[in-house]
Parts: sequence; C-alpha cells; structure tokens
Amino acid sequence: MNATDQGPTHHGERTGHGRWPFLRHYLEMLAAMLAGMLIGMLVLGTAVRGVLTLAGLEFPARPEAATLEMAFYMSAGMVVWMRYRGHGWAGTLEMAGAMFAPALALFPFLWLGLISGDSLMLLEHIVMLPLMWLVMLRRRHEYGA
Repeated sequence: MNATDQGPTHHGERTGHGRWPFLRHYLEMLAAMLAGMLIGMLVLGTAVRGVLTLAGLEFPARPEAATLEMAFYMSAGMVVWMRYRGHGWAGTLEMAGAMFAPALALFPFLWLGLISGDSLMLLEHIVMLPLMWLVMLRRRHEYGA
C-alpha cells in the first residue's frame, strides 16, 4: 500500500483519524499560507521587482496581477508543506487551486466595476478559507476526518 492509500504520512507515520487531525491540517495550511505569503513577498517579490527594474520594466499595477501573485505565494507555501507531510499531488494541487479559484471567479466583478481592487484581494482571502475546508472535506480520508 502506498502513502496515498494510507493517508498522509510524516516520516512514515499515520496521522490518525478524527476531528483534531482534520483541524490540525487546516491550521497547518493557514500557517503554510502565511509563511508562503511572507517569504514570497520578501524574497521572490523583491527579486522579481528588482529584475524588472533592472530591465527598465515595472510590475503591472493591476489588482488582478497582485491577487494572482498573492495566490501564488500562498499556494507555494502550502504545496511545500503538503508534500513534506506526504500528501499526494492530486490533493496538493486541489488545495493550491483553492487559492486561485476565488480570484478568478471575482475578476468579472472587478471588470464590471462592482468591486474595487482592494475588495478583490479581501474577498479572495475571505472566500478561500471555506473553499479550503471544502477541498479537505472532499478528501476527508486523507486529512484524518
């Protein structure tokens, strides 16, 4: 039986079943998102903007670009942590998709002038939290519920 059949592992150990492992995974994802966001903004964001400046370009000052950049950084942190914890690629990519789906769904509202760029970023963060929970419920056997 492989790791995806047994559920997530950490150095070969099962995580167990019940509410606590499920909640713990959710909290780990929030921490990984925060770490990815902070590291991404400080390291990758600074590097990208530095390279663009050297090339005589600037980062697009569009709310869509900022929102996708933030989703990328949060996803990167989650992907690294989920793979470290032994999760398969399917569940990992679904969780990363939960970072991008709200932004993509909200872009038309921005383009129609129904929400502002600041509202876009805020709503993306608000919607992604329950969406992550739903992704976890879809694979509850993998997350310990």
